[in-house]
Amino acid sequence: MQRALELAHEAWNAGEVPVGAVVVKEGEIVGRGFNAPISRHDPTAHAEIMALRNAADNLGNYRLVGCSLYVTLEPCPMCIGAIFHARIARLVYGASDPKTGACGSIVNLPENVRLNHHAQVVGGVMEQECGRLLSDFFAQRRGKNKAHRASEDGGEN
Repeated sequence: MQRALELAHEAWNAGEVPVGAVVVKEGEIVGRGFNAPISRHDPTAHAEIMALRNAADNLGNYRLVGCSLYVTLEPCPMCIGAIFHARIARLVYGASDPKTGACGSIVNLPENVRLNHHAQVVGGVMEQECGRLLSDFFAQRRGKNKAHRASEDGGEN
């Protein structure tokens, strides 16, 4: 999770929402990714998707059997779908996502018995660090927006 958090910082530095992810197989990182939908002009370029793509390229197979995915934020429904299609065995996430989380916050797709694949899910790993990074990012963004609005209206709020 520490490496995923480092990748989340890279996302922040790139002007993206700071979420990072890594795919691990047999103790080795085989895929890395961070949020990039803004820079790539791609709504699917979430950290999980980027890490899955990187791992699939590195392993030469879209099926990532026996792999674990570590991500700093609870995955959304799109990412859970990709995780299932990749056959990820274990999903570990940091902070919960009360707006789009699909591992229990909004819906719980991994617990849906009608789906054909299930991953072991562990949430709350390094939750404070992961959550703080997101909170700090959005607080800074709100501060910049407030300063921008103030300069546009002559300093009045």
